[in-house]
Amino acid sequence: MAAPPLTELRPFAYTLHGQRVADPYHWLEGSAAPEAPGDAAVDAEVGRWTDAQNAYARGVLDALPGRATVSAELESLLSLPAWGTPREAGEWLFYSLRRGDEAQPVLYVQRGQSGERRELVNVNRLDPSGDLALDWYQPSRDGRYVAFGTYRAGDENTLCRVLETATGRWLTDEIAGRVDPVAWLDDGEHFFVRKLKDAADPYSGQVTLHRVGRAAADDPILFTQYTEGPLATTWGPSPIVDPSGRWLVIAYYTGTDSNDLWFYDLQATDKLVRRDLLVGERALTGGFIAGDTFFALTTHGASNKRVVAFDLDSERPEQFRELIAARDDAVIVDIAPALDRIVVDTLVSAQSRLEVFDRAGKREGAIELPGIGSASIVTNEERSSAWLRFENFAEPASLHRVDLATRRTELWQRTELAAAADEPKLVVKQIEYRSADGTSVPMFLVHRADLALDGTNPTILYGYGGFDISMTPAFLTAWRPWLTRGGVYAIANLRGGGERGAAWHQAGMLEQKQNVFDDFYAAADWLVANGYTRRDRLGVSGRSNGGLLTGVTITQRPDLAAAAIVGVPLLDMLRYQHFLMARYWVPEYGSAEDPAQFGFLERYSPYQNVVPGTAYPAVLLTAAENDSRVHPLHARKMAAALQAATTSDPAGRPVLLRVDRDVGHGPGKPLEARIRDAADELLFMAHQLGLEIR
Repeated sequence: MAAPPLTELRPFAYTLHGQRVADPYHWLEGSAAPEAPGDAAVDAEVGRWTDAQNAYARGVLDALPGRATVSAELESLLSLPAWGTPREAGEWLFYSLRRGDEAQPVLYVQRGQSGERRELVNVNRLDPSGDLALDWYQPSRDGRYVAFGTYRAGDENTLCRVLETATGRWLTDEIAGRVDPVAWLDDGEHFFVRKLKDAADPYSGQVTLHRVGRAAADDPILFTQYTEGPLATTWGPSPIVDPSGRWLVIAYYTGTDSNDLWFYDLQATDKLVRRDLLVGERALTGGFIAGDTFFALTTHGASNKRVVAFDLDSERPEQFRELIAARDDAVIVDIAPALDRIVVDTLVSAQSRLEVFDRAGKREGAIELPGIGSASIVTNEERSSAWLRFENFAEPASLHRVDLATRRTELWQRTELAAAADEPKLVVKQIEYRSADGTSVPMFLVHRADLALDGTNPTILYGYGGFDISMTPAFLTAWRPWLTRGGVYAIANLRGGGERGAAWHQAGMLEQKQNVFDDFYAAADWLVANGYTRRDRLGVSGRSNGGLLTGVTITQRPDLAAAAIVGVPLLDMLRYQHFLMARYWVPEYGSAEDPAQFGFLERYSPYQNVVPGTAYPAVLLTAAENDSRVHPLHARKMAAALQAATTSDPAGRPVLLRVDRDVGHGPGKPLEARIRDAADELLFMAHQLGLEIR
């Protein structure tokens, strides 16, 4: 098919702050639109339109040369054993593992490191379709029980169940409502729960206390999200629990870069009394409780974060003392409790460093890592050992046991690549480039060691730039066939992320969001200027907030690249806040309902900035109908607008829309769907950028 299906223009407009906003593809919002709630007839019509778009996209993507070859390679790569980081509780060792062609990971247990492996939860047996996913698991502190969460078809509406470790027997406990990982108490019978009162209402957060064997409906409610005012539609309450059961700290989000801290003495009286710890500050604070001390990691007074201690049982608990000072050359991203110690996870130039401190804040030393890359650690406050996960762009994840006293590591599991003897060596570089305002921005480059800087290399530039999320080294499983054939993969650490602290994040929020886009364009310009590629060999890629990034890129700079992947994106920034859980993100982006914020949102909102008669690059938009975060209406409306507006020949530079019916935003996607989607994206870019698939 040389041309996409035609989409009907239907007159529709609304007024914001005295300005008329045309929305001719408004009908593609379906029954989600506030103007058409629950209209089944509208949804049926949108469904038929989606079927036509999917057929068009499949007709183009399935015909691309090399599909069988690439799909076979991806199946081999994505079927490599995928180990989860172990957890220890009592005499038991728990971990997840997906092997071979299994659709989803399986939860296993064994006695110690040398015991015989045994299945605990195999969602592949429970649902052979592959749609049921294991979201999380949390053993009780003595290991007797395991609470675990599952959801179906990517909807992330997690249901919590409990089983007995020794027998594998499922108990009658069942807690619904998008349940977060639970926090067990020392008694092994109770755990704290953060869930939604109403799964259909993303702003109905609750904190409850569950007892094993008790009906969830009878659990006491300790905290309920506000229902009025600006805090009613933030991420709401997150519990930080004292394992002994005395103290409860509530971190209540006031934005994407701030939360208030309150605490309760659960043993003081029959009625809970809220007391303030840190309130009204533009700071993010979390941590753990040990004894009567809340060890907190905070951006309060420290953009790169510091560790402080609150004495909850003192007369002035809000007065804290600093244990570990902030550093100018590193960002502390997490702290974890171990026996008499604190393990501190830091980023230095977007690369991991792990250090051990005693509880008084004295540094004991750094944990030895296998190399330069990303590390995460699972600790236990009752043990002096821990479990380390490490990976980088060129090598799959490996798992190591850590002796925190000596800070030495011992390899436990490593996924080995079955690489051909003549497979080229890959190298990773990190460079710094200048953005439009002179800011220095880091970027990772991954490519073959024998790459020639002749300006002809097919190159993909990936970015995110939001929500304090850092782009750190991770094995590029789905893009390895791209790299081994001579393609370049670049990851820019844009402002809006967390790579350089709270100030770096805030420099890419709200009215500063244009900095993120400018950083991305400057990365592309650097790649061209330094001989890595040229415009017709350059593609851009992003997902979610990164899909907004690439959506803005093709509207602000349609000449920047030849192709774009716009994955599960936000694209109508004047209406995004009306759908699903999107009011969570108003503190990050702003809202067009605010006249001061309407101006900067309108200037960059991709859907409103599609200009007829423009030669747009080839575009692959993706969406999912079970997405609980970003509504597929964004990709639908944008696809229709681009298909109608572009002057590029659709036979050469098509605008494609792929809408998945049985998956969500990404987590929990079964293996078969992951292989198909990875092949689609790689082949789309290879065809557009001139990477030969033999």
